[in-house]
Amino acid sequence: MKFNRILLKLSGEALEGVQGYGIDQERLATYAAEIKTIVDEGIQVGIVIGGGNIFRGLRGTAQGVDRAQGDYMGMLATVINSMALQDALGKLGIRSKLLGGIAIDPVCERMSSRRAIPYLEQGYVALISGGTGNPYFTTDTASALRALEIKADAILKGTRVDGVYTADPEKEPSATKYENLSFDEAIEKGLKIMDLTAFTLCKENNLPIVVFDMNVPGNLKRVIQGEKVGTLVQ
Repeated sequence: MKFNRILLKLSGEALEGVQGYGIDQERLATYAAEIKTIVDEGIQVGIVIGGGNIFRGLRGTAQGVDRAQGDYMGMLATVINSMALQDALGKLGIRSKLLGGIAIDPVCERMSSRRAIPYLEQGYVALISGGTGNPYFTTDTASALRALEIKADAILKGTRVDGVYTADPEKEPSATKYENLSFDEAIEKGLKIMDLTAFTLCKENNLPIVVFDMNVPGNLKRVIQGEKVGTLVQ
């Protein structure tokens, strides 16, 4: 399966690198370089990044923060991460536009498909921050929503594991990897690929998901070229 326009989903925690918190500049530069390899191939790229390296709404709720307030704090964390990646992309000569579920003048424009799609067609990377713009929704759900809005061919979920396994391979070495899964199989087996709201959106709209290891150099380009990397859910 080859793609022309994709939505790349990255976790905020992935930006922590080895330091375990915040934004690791080396990891950021590595991701920007990987993204450049597919932009140079003419692929249209939308990106949604989580904010868990800075603040996670549910974690805040567990510590006594109001849920809605905590979710908005998490949305702002995704804006910070998106700004950091925009800066890293700019250093490599990649043009990008920062959009958001929450408009923050002069940092980011309000997200809409009528803005994002023309930017993609003009060769800009569209960094879509701020979640859905509403509390009680995760960045997984935001990824599914934004992918549908920009009419992406697929969601590429970059993780630190090379696909979907029968169990957590970091905890259970005997876990086996799935190369292909249907949405129904994934739901039936209780595989936590994305939250159920996001997963349902993808299933109902026939939007494939590729789960792959973003930390292996060249993997992103291999996925784009149709190589069997990670796990394909469709």
